[in-house]
Amino acid sequence: MGIIVNKETQKDELSRRISADLRTKMTEGVGVIDGDTPDLIDDSEYIQDFQKTSKYGWVWIVLIILAIISLISIILL
Repeated sequence: MGIIVNKETQKDELSRRISADLRTKMTEGVGVIDGDTPDLIDDSEYIQDFQKTSKYGWVWIVLIILAIISLISIILL
């Protein structure tokens, strides 16, 4: 008797095994509490010197929009 093997079944099984293995390695390497996965983005060197946007960050958006509107009005008039 032969076994019929579908390629998609093999790919699904392989991807399931890989994701399970990676999930296991991540939980072993990082102290995960109650299934809460840590973000770890604050610890990366990429954003180490960045600052969070202040509460007046919306002012920059308003100024940019007003500058675009003024440029459009200058070009059209």
